[in-house]
Amino acid sequence: MLDLTAGRRPASDPDALWSHTDRFWSSLTDATAHLPAPVAVIDREALRHNAMDLLVRAGGIPIRVATKSVRVRAVIDAVLEIPGYRGLLAFTLAEALWLAEQHDDIVLGYPTVDRAALARLLADERAASRITLMIDDIAHLDVIDSVAGPGSRPEVRVAIDVDASLRSPSLGHVGVRRSPLHSASDVAAFARQVVRRRGFRLVGLQMYEAQIAGQGDAAGPDAPVIRMVQSRSRDELRRRRAEIAEAMTQVAPLEFLNGGGTGSLEFTGSDESLTEATAGSGLLAGHLFDGYRSFRPAPAAAIAFDVVRKPTNDIATVLGGGWVASGPAVASRQPLPVWPAGLHPLGREGAGEVQTPLRGRSARDLSVGDRVWFRHAKSGEGAERVERYHLVSGGTVIGELPTYRGEGKAFL
Repeated sequence: MLDLTAGRRPASDPDALWSHTDRFWSSLTDATAHLPAPVAVIDREALRHNAMDLLVRAGGIPIRVATKSVRVRAVIDAVLEIPGYRGLLAFTLAEALWLAEQHDDIVLGYPTVDRAALARLLADERAASRITLMIDDIAHLDVIDSVAGPGSRPEVRVAIDVDASLRSPSLGHVGVRRSPLHSASDVAAFARQVVRRRGFRLVGLQMYEAQIAGQGDAAGPDAPVIRMVQSRSRDELRRRRAEIAEAMTQVAPLEFLNGGGTGSLEFTGSDESLTEATAGSGLLAGHLFDGYRSFRPAPAAAIAFDVVRKPTNDIATVLGGGWVASGPAVASRQPLPVWPAGLHPLGREGAGEVQTPLRGRSARDLSVGDRVWFRHAKSGEGAERVERYHLVSGGTVIGELPTYRGEGKAFL
């Protein structure tokens, strides 16, 4: 039902429906009027556009799909059918075990100490051959051995997570707090300990540059500073990754060196030290990605909520809406009302779990029973709250795509 391998429009095609804001959102309203809210949709042509555009931006380097940012198996499977996409980056071991029933190249993006899931992995040679665990501390190996020691289990595939943040004398730590491993000497020393451990095979390395991939640089008072810091970080990271890659050649042959993220694919694709990139949020394209200069994704996913009350003539309140994305508790992580145009949450309430009051130039024209379309900040948070996305093409609902939740799964 979901085929993304043909029919791509060029990125600048003026006839793409999402290029015409009024027509696009009105068509979604008409197509889903018979469905109860909240109604979540994925536009097939917008999704196809985004999937192809990510490949162009990556410049030929294979892209591993970050499942956290999708959480819809039909979308994941359809994207992997497109040449240029290869493998999955899962977020929990329980999820990876479930996906390994159908997929044979899964990297766990984060370390795990889930002993129940580890027991399942270590009792299943097929799953162990398909899943690579992420580590950055010898304690992670100790936990695995405490569940089942070498000789009583299959060899465990592991990859090292390396801190890709910028450590600046003037700015301090710029980036997310992930691995304690930062320098080439840190990584090589740790890798030597790993390869000496019986029952483990070191196969890869991951370096996620969140300060580049996850921070828009297009507008706002901080944009010039963000661009400067990102430029400095790119230069530093390119040098350091090359040093790490060179150091690793003396320790173990690796299957992959992974980097990237939706917001930094051009940089990732140009880094000769890397063999693959990871992206996921750019497929469904939350509104955070409207804030980048280098690309403009199509709004592939959106959710409509019903107006249920009018507390004043200039305020329309929808039922639900407060599906906030991960990250700092700031306005950019809240869902964005996009249609009718000109609406915004109230400063003292924001997006609420049960209700979201909206004010703006369109609020006076909204009546009880009307609908408001929201785009969420990232991409995965919508799938955590609905059981299905309705697949839309050309303004018509053509199918349903169950989310993880709709398949009875809630991993994290």
